[in-house]
Order: sequence, then structure tokens, then C-alpha cells
Amino acid sequence: MNYKKLFKTSNKRAAFLRKLRFVPDVPMLRMQYRIKLHRGLHLRKPQRFTEKLQWYKLNYRDPVMRGCVDKYAVREYVKSKGLEDTLVKLYGRFDSVNDIDWDALPNSFVIKTTHGGGGLSVAICRDKSKLDIEKMKRRFSFKGTEVEKNIGGREWAYYGLKKAIVVEELLVNEEKPEAGINDYKILCYDGKPECVIVDVDRYIGHKRNFYDTNWNDLHVTSDCPAIDRPIEKPENLAEMLRIASVLSEDFPFVRVDLYNVSGKIYFGELTFYPWSGYVQFNPDKYDFEFGKDFELRKYRPNETQDR
Repeated sequence: MNYKKLFKTSNKRAAFLRKLRFVPDVPMLRMQYRIKLHRGLHLRKPQRFTEKLQWYKLNYRDPVMRGCVDKYAVREYVKSKGLEDTLVKLYGRFDSVNDIDWDALPNSFVIKTTHGGGGLSVAICRDKSKLDIEKMKRRFSFKGTEVEKNIGGREWAYYGLKKAIVVEELLVNEEKPEAGINDYKILCYDGKPECVIVDVDRYIGHKRNFYDTNWNDLHVTSDCPAIDRPIEKPENLAEMLRIASVLSEDFPFVRVDLYNVSGKIYFGELTFYPWSGYVQFNPDKYDFEFGKDFELRKYRPNETQDR
């Protein structure tokens, strides 16, 4: 069974998963892992990165994570780390799309939900004169005021998150505006960056490469094709890694997403459950490689048993 083949829209998939809320977390994650990755899930002694992410969902409960997954609240966390200068300019936070004063916004901007939700939770406006505001209102209307428990991938940190909308400055790729800016996603373990994932051409043919922290191409693919051209090592890579280290030091694992525009580093987001833990790396050995530094032993006393 493949959710995306059976249910063509994210709303239909969410409705289906909502009907399965009664299923306890462990069997639900086992079922999803089997469906999406075609193998069993080991929780007692997880070795793979994807297995450890499932364990992370079930067992790691740091309240700070809740503020970090909120696209608005995380700004305070970044400020607390002395990195306020990396924040993208904020035009406003709104409880409802109907609260937005469209006339007060600049000609270009990014609008997104604070609670995430995939590609439909982000929209780019390059020219407000061409914006279909009614379409935006339909797109960013949401049911309820908080993220429900026990739906989707059972990602604990999002449970009860207040739903809202933020509007921010649009960062532009001056060389190829239609492609979008490069996105640097850094896998960090206990404050130590280990891998830099680079996403390019998000809006014209999304591609992705994986590099080590010395910018050696690991030749790994995941859920989108490899980049078809050389990607130069950022001149300020060391500073990007330092920022990622500071932002990740409080957690066993987090992916720190940064942008790098004309030599200026911007904060993107913190992601505790990349791909919700359902991604097939090729070669498969990297599922184990990325899991090696994901240390769980000191967090294991209250772990969910492997059943």
C-alpha cells in the first residue's frame, strides 16, 4: 500500500491517517515503516538512521523541541543562541490567513504555516500585483487551532502546536530567480555537524547532493535526483558549520537548515524528524552511516520496548 497512490492529495492522506489515530504508536510506526521502506523496524537495537528516527519519535521528550519546530517561536531560540543576525526579516505573524493585511505587505514575500505540513504549507509571491489572494486564503485556511495528536508520522514535537501563519522576506537567487535559493541541510549529532545536504533548483526540477563537512561528495541519493552540475564549496562553510553546531548542541540529533545568499547566512528551520524517518538512501549503507553518530544509549532507560 502506498498512501500517495491511494490518496492523491495531502488532505485526503491526513483524513485517512486521522481514522487510524486509535492505533498505538509502536504498531503504527512499524506499519508505516514496512509500507514505505519494505522492511521491518528494529526498535530495541536500532542501527539505521531511519530506525533511530522512529525511536526518537517514541522516546525523546524535550519540551524545548516544541518551540523549535514552530516556525515563529524558533526565532526566540535562535536569538537565545546569539544568532539573531541570521534570521530572515519578518513581516508578521497571523492566527488566521484572514488577518493578513495584504496591502501592507511588500511586493514580494514568503508565506508559510508555523506548524509545517509539507510543500503546501509554503508559498512564494514574487509579484503581489499578480497574486490571487482568494486562492491564498483557500490554501492557507486550516481546520482547528492546534496540531492533532496521533496523526501523520507520530511526530511528538508537533503535538498541540498552535497553528498560525508567518510572512517573511523573500530571499532571491540573483543568478536564477525562478530556481529558488540553495538550501543547506546539516545533519548534527550532539552539536557536531557530520553531513551537509544541498538542495538546488527546488522550483524547476528539485535536485540534491550529500557532502561531508570537508565538501567531499558522498554520492548518495535519497528521494530526488543528484545535482547535474558541480556545486562549489561555500567560502563561509566553516561559519555555517559553527552556526549549525551552536543551534544543535542541545539535542541528540537535529537537522539545521540554513540558506547562504551572496555570502550572507540565514537560518531556515530545525528539523528533528527528516523525511519523518521514511527515506531510502542509495547506497543503502548510508542509512547505517548516518545512524552511527546518532547516540541513544544515554536516553534509553525509558525507551519503548521492541515488540
